[in-house]
Amino acid sequence: MYWLRYLLKEPFYTLQSKTHRQFLKLCWAYGDKPRFAETEVKFGSYSLKVPDTMSFLWQYKEIFADESYRFDSGNKHPVIIDCGANIGMSLLYYQRQFPDAVVTAFEASPAIAQLLRGNLERNGIKNVNLIEKAVWTDTDGIWFANEAADSSSMFLGGNKILVPSLRLADFLSSQERVDFLKMDIEGAETEVLKDCRFQLGKVENIFVEFHSYIGQTQSLSTILQILEENGFRYHIDTEQHRKSPFVNHRYRNNEVMDLQLNIFGYKPKSSRKN
Repeated sequence: MYWLRYLLKEPFYTLQSKTHRQFLKLCWAYGDKPRFAETEVKFGSYSLKVPDTMSFLWQYKEIFADESYRFDSGNKHPVIIDCGANIGMSLLYYQRQFPDAVVTAFEASPAIAQLLRGNLERNGIKNVNLIEKAVWTDTDGIWFANEAADSSSMFLGGNKILVPSLRLADFLSSQERVDFLKMDIEGAETEVLKDCRFQLGKVENIFVEFHSYIGQTQSLSTILQILEENGFRYHIDTEQHRKSPFVNHRYRNNEVMDLQLNIFGYKPKSSRKN
């Protein structure tokens, strides 16, 4: 009966969880909407404007159903730094988990930042310091392709815009402790982490979405080395099961990437500073 348990495992898990059942309802409500069209969506008590319903659905699954950003903290006012806040799904989740958190959110895309600011106001989220800049290794600004949903990147082709940047290492140096650092910055993560490697000792939990762009040097080992140097244990999750990987080199038939990974770094309790 192993094969039957294997086939039914995911559907059974989905139906057992309230948030996963909500995901199915959202798929039913918004799954057939046209791609990359601004749409108003609702779930629970929240109402948001999103640039792409498909991206919204997968963000809901990752953040609210799978709780990928869940962490523990004994701090009554945990410090959260969100690099790549997009439309604000992660910020809504932090507000639910830690109403008194001190949150700084960065969003580089002007169009997405406008939606984000509106979503925060619409849902009464006031404890977020929103900075409309890209996190980078200097303050000279960066050129990147401004996509319509959640994949704007300096590594994409097409028309690029110059956006202001902030050196994340300098920002981290101003913090005494960071309870959670999220980095979803579409390929800039390696260079930014290299620049921040001597500031990560004060970070307790870190999430890194790793992107490997075709034609660019793969740098996963660099990121893992930096995490190890700073005392993190880590878990690596890939949301794909790629058939025939020796001949299928693309990430979900992606035209520009051959690998995307979620890296979860955490400090063992025995090594945490009080």
